[in-house]
Amino acid sequence: MKKQLVLITGASQGIGKALAELFLVQGYQVIGTSRSGNIEINHPSFEAMILDLTQMESIKSFEAKIASKGTMFDILINNAGIGPDLGTSLPEERSFDQTFDVNVKGQVFFTEAMIKHLPPSAKLINVSSKMGSIEQCVGTDSVAYRMSKTALNMYTKILTNRYEGQFQIATLHPGWVRTNISGDNSKGRFSPEESAAMIFDFVSSNFKTGIFWNVETNSACDW
Repeated sequence: MKKQLVLITGASQGIGKALAELFLVQGYQVIGTSRSGNIEINHPSFEAMILDLTQMESIKSFEAKIASKGTMFDILINNAGIGPDLGTSLPEERSFDQTFDVNVKGQVFFTEAMIKHLPPSAKLINVSSKMGSIEQCVGTDSVAYRMSKTALNMYTKILTNRYEGQFQIATLHPGWVRTNISGDNSKGRFSPEESAAMIFDFVSSNFKTGIFWNVETNSACDW
């Protein structure tokens, strides 16, 4: 039986790397991306590829390589993301631009390039955050990060409407994870491996398309 193929962006560290390793253990074939293409995973079913979401030429080059091989992905997990302004009180132009270049523009145009490489019934997962929830927002910090995740959530909704009946699509809050995305996350409730396990369980399920899911509480998240 042919292994299912999973594409995971931002797989060099944190949640992305933990997800790649877990999918491999579970018998999947995995392509993981990073800006350098250097990912410390040694497995016969794993391939590392270069992808810089801030560079349109990098996205085009990645798509061209995939197209040349006729590759089709059963699961696409848009995990790559940054949060340079996490915990800061006011927006700052440079970090604002960086955040939107990766978390919004890069995600959108990369996903659009990959759509043609998803067969019917494929799963498309956007790793977002409950910090992008408008209804749950009570803070005033992390302006760019919060706004970028809200925008990503809207994109998930748009994709759901566009591909109704074709793909299973969802956006996820991965929990408060101990990663180095920005600042001090040492107090996070979950390790990358624990978060990856919860994400894997959700992705493996027959979830309702278009849902915003909190893997930490195992329940739907308010938009």
